[in-house]
Amino acid sequence: MTNEPNRLLIAFEVYANAAMALEPAPVDRAWMDQTAVRNAYRCLPLVIANQAGWVLRSPVAFHVIWNGGPGPGDVAVSFPSGRRDDRIGSHFGEGVLTIGIPFLFRTPPGINLWVKGPANSPKDGIFPLEGIVETDWSPYTFTMNWRLTRANHAVAFDEGEPICMIVPVPRGLAESLDPVRRPLEAEPELARAYNQWKDTRVDFNEALLSIDEEAVKKGWQRAYMLGLDSEGKAFAEHQTKLRVGEFRQ
Repeated sequence: MTNEPNRLLIAFEVYANAAMALEPAPVDRAWMDQTAVRNAYRCLPLVIANQAGWVLRSPVAFHVIWNGGPGPGDVAVSFPSGRRDDRIGSHFGEGVLTIGIPFLFRTPPGINLWVKGPANSPKDGIFPLEGIVETDWSPYTFTMNWRLTRANHAVAFDEGEPICMIVPVPRGLAESLDPVRRPLEAEPELARAYNQWKDTRVDFNEALLSIDEEAVKKGWQRAYMLGLDSEGKAFAEHQTKLRVGEFRQ
């Protein structure tokens, strides 16, 4: 017997040979790689969001196009390699692409799964729809759905491209919070810290504009990346990387 809480996230394979990779979400994004000196990776909230869950990858390459009509038949899916996958198609109509997920997930009590597109991965002509599923009790599978946003515009997905991301979220968390609005001055210490940061931010940006040698060499302010407050004090639980586990047998 053990008193440890249930921490298992189980992906039950609903049939043999699921043939859909399920793995920790990667930190890298092609568009971020292409920014000047990879500047996008300096945004720590962006980087953490990229890794905050697991992705499922397309088992095949496919193209999808929508003629603008409301019916399921108005969305056409083709497979350029000739390897057809019947889990990928049109089911709901209204320009929605549906991808069947070959897993039934089970989370610990009170934990839902946020089912969404891969974080910070824009794709021209199509948008991932999101849903939150109560996976601690449900005996049902779910689908991943993408909404085409432009008629007669072909969208290509590569084999191995992330097509879905799952993120665990505590059920009832949003409702449990007591939202209030207050002027910043109501918290003098926080206001002081904010204004101190704001002043240094303004000074630093002005130095960059004037091509100040030291500011240009520094490139950007790293306090949040390092988990430091405005006085240089470190926050003990600061995260710069997530290490979600691999699905094991």
